[in-house]
Amino acid sequence: MLEVRRLRLLLELERHGTIAGVAEALHFSPSGVSQQLALLEKEVGIPLLERVGRRVRLTEAAQLLTRHTDRVLRDLERAEAEVSSLAGQARGTLRIATFQTAALALVPLMLDRVQGRDGLRVELTEIEPEEALPALLARDFDMMIGEEYPGIPLPVSDEVHRQDLYADGVELALPDDAAAPDSGEVSIKDAAHCAWVMEPLGSRSRDWATALCRSAGFEPDVQFESADMLLHRELVRRGHAAALLPAILGKALPSALPTHSVDQVRQIFTVVRQGRQSHSAIRTVRVALASSAASLAGPPHEKVKFK
Repeated sequence: MLEVRRLRLLLELERHGTIAGVAEALHFSPSGVSQQLALLEKEVGIPLLERVGRRVRLTEAAQLLTRHTDRVLRDLERAEAEVSSLAGQARGTLRIATFQTAALALVPLMLDRVQGRDGLRVELTEIEPEEALPALLARDFDMMIGEEYPGIPLPVSDEVHRQDLYADGVELALPDDAAAPDSGEVSIKDAAHCAWVMEPLGSRSRDWATALCRSAGFEPDVQFESADMLLHRELVRRGHAAALLPAILGKALPSALPTHSVDQVRQIFTVVRQGRQSHSAIRTVRVALASSAASLAGPPHEKVKFK
């Protein structure tokens, strides 16, 4: 019988395209990956890999094996989840990938709620959502906390189970020297002549923020780029930039910085691989996250008027 461990290496090779990529993802040495794949090829009895420059390409036989391997791994995870539900108590290690504001606002509260549960260990890695989903599918993580911005829906996949967690408002923060509107109502147009701090190019949040400014009739002057929301807030506080800040950040880490809510909401959610949602550890952590999110919910600020 073929070894599932070796079959998984073949599946990861299909995802990453190189032996080095598989080795890095699974914390193997490249020589160890090559050796295990050579043994798998010997067990199968026909070639599984073809060299194409510095990369390797899976043969038709290898592609057939990876399709079966994916189903086998899903079935094994589903079986593990069902067994864990029979045990009744959350046990094992749960590896979570999350982005910064969720890590600051939701994760510590969740850990407070699950602390003291014997046998449950929660491990956390801060990673951008664009990188987290592929890592989840590659089984580097068991759960991902992600975000989705209005007008930029994420791809729909039957490989994952999504559960919405928190509808987070977005707040406009202006430097002190920004021109005050005559009407007294703050608009995003009031930041048209400001320098901006935004997340790096290529991120969904950057695409959304840029589109929001363009819809208000101006191209933002992005002088500062960072994925660190605390840096965004500090640059505004010191008068260097305007920023769009997540409301949940101010609720978790209050600041005296004045902000004005915009009529936009991003959705924070959790994702696990399909079949894992009934695992006792995942259910426990999801319930604790939902309770943490509920504790942060509160009345919204007055909305910014877009003209």
